[in-house]
Amino acid sequence: MDGSLSSLPRYPSHSLCEMGELTQTGVVQHLRNGQLLREIYINKHKLLLSDWTAKQLYLETTGKSRTLQSALALLYTFLPDFDWKKINMRHQWSTIFCSGSCDCPMRNHYLEEEQRRQYSLRVKNNDLEKIYVDMAKIVGIPTRQLRASNPIDSLLCYFCHNVSFPCTKTGCIGMEHFKVIKRHQLEDERERQEKKLYFLYALLATHPLLNQTVNRLQRIAEGKKEEVFVLYSAHDVTLSPVLSALGITEARFPRFAARLVFELWQDGKRPKEHFIRILYNGADVTFQTSFCKDYYKRSSKPMCPLEKFVNFVKRDMFLVFNSTSYYDACRRRPL
Repeated sequence: MDGSLSSLPRYPSHSLCEMGELTQTGVVQHLRNGQLLREIYINKHKLLLSDWTAKQLYLETTGKSRTLQSALALLYTFLPDFDWKKINMRHQWSTIFCSGSCDCPMRNHYLEEEQRRQYSLRVKNNDLEKIYVDMAKIVGIPTRQLRASNPIDSLLCYFCHNVSFPCTKTGCIGMEHFKVIKRHQLEDERERQEKKLYFLYALLATHPLLNQTVNRLQRIAEGKKEEVFVLYSAHDVTLSPVLSALGITEARFPRFAARLVFELWQDGKRPKEHFIRILYNGADVTFQTSFCKDYYKRSSKPMCPLEKFVNFVKRDMFLVFNSTSYYDACRRRPL
């Protein structure tokens, strides 16, 4: 743990957040997330007790230090007795948490096709191009460089922290710039769902992570007591494909401090029967998923059988690729 923290800039030697670090606003958001989760899973359901052990908690972050900072902020208010010496940190180089299953040529193929679609839509938008030219002049960089930098991310940092957009001697970036870019982003999301290229990428990109999740849920259902709380601290580019792969099409692009929760439930009368519930930012989206929409129509239970999630991850995710395994789907060219 000490080794993980030693690379982070810390107060008082760093009085201000550096580029890419979690801001004070972000810290507060994740402290609040931790409080909300604690009220349900600790205070109500006693998921972890005050004598919790390191084996009961699994934490994985990406190489970006803000994901570790976010995780620590959430755990600080979530855990019954916060002790970072008991927290084992695992760093994942990939933002999609593919671990040892990252070799997937067709995932890269669909991502490239999706990026071509994005580019084609972007160049057709004359209003967007005018805004990019204007913004590039203001900040003093070539238009192509600003266009490639995906400026919506930077502008959202200003907007969501209630900070004025930057000004230079040649002018100021204003709300009119932000509105045009945001309007294009919403249009892009609509076309993305229609074309399905991103959905195909998402299925292959998220299978390793969803497979890890299913395997953990199955172990807990079998009576194992380890890793009862698992936390992946990630990015919008991690969460967005997971939502797409699950079929939660109504979800908008992830906001700051967004959270997706998988709950495992046991039937009190039939202990061998297990169910899952999926929550996105606190809202129950279980029956928005592709694998449980039909079950919702036939059952009065407010949860989805675990086996339906298992079958989806282990088998049904590959049907659209005319494959029966992740390895085959990653290598089978579309007809």
